[in-house]
Amino acid sequence: KGATSALDGVALALPALMRAEKLQKRAARQGFDWPDPAGPAAKVREELDELAAAGTKAEHFDEAGDLLFAAVNLVRAHGIAPEDALRGANAKFERRFRGMEALAAERGADFAGLTLDQQDALWNAVKARE
Repeated sequence: KGATSALDGVALALPALMRAEKLQKRAARQGFDWPDPAGPAAKVREELDELAAAGTKAEHFDEAGDLLFAAVNLVRAHGIAPEDALRGANAKFERRFRGMEALAAERGADFAGLTLDQQDALWNAVKARE
């Protein structure tokens, strides 16, 4: 009752990723949505370029938010719940990172003391085991 926008009622207290998805779904119900994943994919590329071109901290902040919002839209366009996808990615990263640390320890190396290239080689080794 009393709603003036299709976006009314999307709780401010939601986690940002979930709120972005809900806002986009509400807008989509009003016809404001890409017809296929190509649109949001192009938008993600555009936002990446804008983030790279940003000059000030404030511009970087704005463009980073736009990039994340566009990524939510792209994931949603593929029929995937962004929150679930990110949870899965977090779990995979944690599993692989812990695997890198363990592999470094098996080799008698201090993980933090390795170069990024050496750490990346460990990442690839752990990833290949999966």
